[in-house]
Amino acid sequence: MPFIIARVSTPVSKDQETEIKTRLGEAIELVPGKSEEYLLCGIEGNFSLFLRGDNSEPIGYIEASIFGNENHFGYKEFTAEVTKIFHEVLGIDPDKIYIKYSDITAWGVNGLYIDRRRFG
Repeated sequence: MPFIIARVSTPVSKDQETEIKTRLGEAIELVPGKSEEYLLCGIEGNFSLFLRGDNSEPIGYIEASIFGNENHFGYKEFTAEVTKIFHEVLGIDPDKIYIKYSDITAWGVNGLYIDRRRFG
């Protein structure tokens, strides 16, 4: 299950939020075996971000936590698409969009503990 949380320094309208959510749902399919069906995402606007001590321009920090893809297949394409989404929808310059990846080996959901290391 992928989880994407975006924190951006700009305001985000409901329409922009919906567009970002929809486009992230499409972008996650660039990672083999992932789809919007299992995507959990959050978008937080007006987040105080400073880059090089400055916050006068829009900045974006996105975290993508992805289960079961330790070899990072599709990350290059996914990175390019996520950057494009936040640039087009919120006007954030690509050089001010940072994406952090986390490899998830275990999740808890629906009262169950799921550990990838136990399933290969």
